[in-house]
Amino acid sequence: MPLWMSILPPLVAIIMALLLKEVISSLFFGILTGTIIMSFYGGCGPLEAIGGGFLRVVDTYIVGSLYDSDHIKIIVFTLLIGGMVKIITVNGGMKGIVSWLSKRARGPRSGQLMTFVMDLCVFFDDYSNTLVVGNTMRPLADKLRISREKLSYIVDSTSAPVVAVAFITTWIGAELSYIQDGINNLGLEMSSYSVFFRSLAYSFYPFLTLAFVLMLILSGRDFGPMLKAERRARESHDVVSEGTREEEQQGRALNAIIPLSVLIVGTVVGLIATGYDAQVWADASVGFFSKLSATLGAANSFTALLWSSLISLLTAIVVTLVHRKVKFGKIMEASVDGFKSMLNAVVILTMAWSIALVTKDMHTAEFVSQLLVQWSLSPALVPVITFVLAALIGFSTGTSWGTMAILYPLVLPASWLLCQEQGMTDVTALPIFYNVVASVLAGAVMGDHCSPISDTTIMSSLASQCDHLKHVGTQMPYALTVGGVALVIGVLPTAFGLPSWIAFLVSLAVLWVIVRFVGKKI
Repeated sequence: MPLWMSILPPLVAIIMALLLKEVISSLFFGILTGTIIMSFYGGCGPLEAIGGGFLRVVDTYIVGSLYDSDHIKIIVFTLLIGGMVKIITVNGGMKGIVSWLSKRARGPRSGQLMTFVMDLCVFFDDYSNTLVVGNTMRPLADKLRISREKLSYIVDSTSAPVVAVAFITTWIGAELSYIQDGINNLGLEMSSYSVFFRSLAYSFYPFLTLAFVLMLILSGRDFGPMLKAERRARESHDVVSEGTREEEQQGRALNAIIPLSVLIVGTVVGLIATGYDAQVWADASVGFFSKLSATLGAANSFTALLWSSLISLLTAIVVTLVHRKVKFGKIMEASVDGFKSMLNAVVILTMAWSIALVTKDMHTAEFVSQLLVQWSLSPALVPVITFVLAALIGFSTGTSWGTMAILYPLVLPASWLLCQEQGMTDVTALPIFYNVVASVLAGAVMGDHCSPISDTTIMSSLASQCDHLKHVGTQMPYALTVGGVALVIGVLPTAFGLPSWIAFLVSLAVLWVIVRFVGKKI
């Protein structure tokens, strides 16, 4: 088989995603392309290669991806988290947290700040974030004359960034899985959690977006279409408050706080338990944080997440039963509904694992790295290209998950192998590798924020009852502003060796200048 054909499966997946605006079928066609090519060059005739390739999609690659015990753990973890989230929504836990915060809002600024804080509290799932916070805070926003556009912007631009960088979320299983597969294929002696934590130093767009939202709120300034929307809301007298009526189970914050606390503490305990080495902790010459870092680096993150999610789900059930406001049958129904809500994520994960197996068998990473070497492309430019490509795919498909599924199996091994081809040592190559890991996620989130077909963007509009096109039109200038700063001042300079903390400080200063001198008081 000509090695250049190895690029066709991910290329077909990307092109189909751009054309169809749908990621599952795009990944399927990418896998099918690879199996047909391999069958044909394995000695089959054209028709036999097509038929056999079609069957190999399922019996070899989809089934093969599910033979991995870590993959099964991720699927179970994802389902358990979905069930726990649904239960603490039904039992009024999420509503209780929101209600407690909303009582402390007295004006537009404090109302927006409470919305922002609430978004940070619901850090574990972007869907729950947008639906719970948007619907619950909308009556308060109307009362305080906060425009629906601003409400939906705060909800949308806080949900995905915080979920993307928090270490216990419905996203973390997929992120760790893609990273772990890349590490395994390259033979690196690192854990996926340690790579994820180190990549946070280069996650400019998510962190800068959160900072930018906070700057806008505290300064009382806006610019572009959002400024017009906010001034209209302040000056208009026809914003009808919908009141603060309780439409579902009466809120009780502890119903959510207890299971979430168990989830967080359980994950930390699980990581320490699975990574504990008595010899490391007995070494008096090693500091505490070094010991903790070594323990977390050796931990089995998938097992820890599995344990904590199971215990948190059981805790949510027990807390709800003790409260005696929801019947046991309703609790079980809610947990099953939560499992169902994660089905789309599970399907995308499975298809992503499958196309990763295809690219591994076809040596796609080797071809891409050789191509980049022939082009004399500097490894430092790979994070920039990755960020831009992820943003374009995220914008075109409207899904961060789909973007990660397409790009991670391709760019992680390619970027590492390119560094090796350029003669870089592991010490000098790892920062670029971490930057690439972060750039896929950051670019995907940015593209998702700008996309009118993004599921979370649509859900933010619906939950806030904001005209969808107005939400997209007011959010896009802000997303592009932060994305441009993140790319030019963050991703690019750090790839060439600038310490990430300097890039963060400069980026924050630039964003503050933009808010201060471009933004205008409402």
